[in-house]
Amino acid sequence: MIRVMLPTHLRTLAQADRIVELEVEGAVTQRAVLDALEAAYPTLRGTIRDTVTRQRRPLVRFFAGKQDLSHEPPDAPLPDPVATGDEPFLVIGAMAGG
Repeated sequence: MIRVMLPTHLRTLAQADRIVELEVEGAVTQRAVLDALEAAYPTLRGTIRDTVTRQRRPLVRFFAGKQDLSHEPPDAPLPDPVATGDEPFLVIGAMAGG
């Protein structure tokens, strides 16, 4: 089981807990985790990734432990602690403003 930690606004939209557990088939990558997340919680489609390009939205970041994975290729394997479910894959809403 892969654990994904969601920010408050996405938890509210998905009507989910802070951490959701997902089954991911095959290699554990950002793409695989986000595909599983969107399949389990269809209301999240288009909120984390663009629905057409499937690219990460600009104000969304991904972390594993203290490592920012936001600019990593979507098909790169996630760190072992995330793949084994020992650590959650974090989806974070980035801050912006001026």
